[in-house]
Amino acid sequence: QVQLVESGGGLVQAGGSLRLSCAASGRTFRSYAMGWFRQAPGKEREFVAAISWSGRITYDGDSVKGRFTISRDNAKNTVYLQMNSLKPEDTAVYYCAVRSNTITTMYVDDYDYWGQGTQVTVSS
Repeated sequence: QVQLVESGGGLVQAGGSLRLSCAASGRTFRSYAMGWFRQAPGKEREFVAAISWSGRITYDGDSVKGRFTISRDNAKNTVYLQMNSLKPEDTAVYYCAVRSNTITTMYVDDYDYWGQGTQVTVSS
């Protein structure tokens, strides 16, 4: 079992930045791929970014390329999402997820454990 706790969400103006954190506990963290997803009201959960267990391979969704960066610190059992140049359309609840596999994917169903989410609101 893996427990995930997200933090760092909040209200920010368009063009601003936020850094989300996701702390993992419960099982060995460093062998798992990690991902960030988001869900806006009335919409399906959307892939944002993923990172391999080593941190050497990252994969960003088309809507955030060049603006968001995923990273991880296995010593701290934490994955991060640095979000720059935020837009109102980035407003959503952001979730981190763990995949019991070393390979990154963009599919919700491939991830086994999820956090409770953190709200990000970008005002225009």
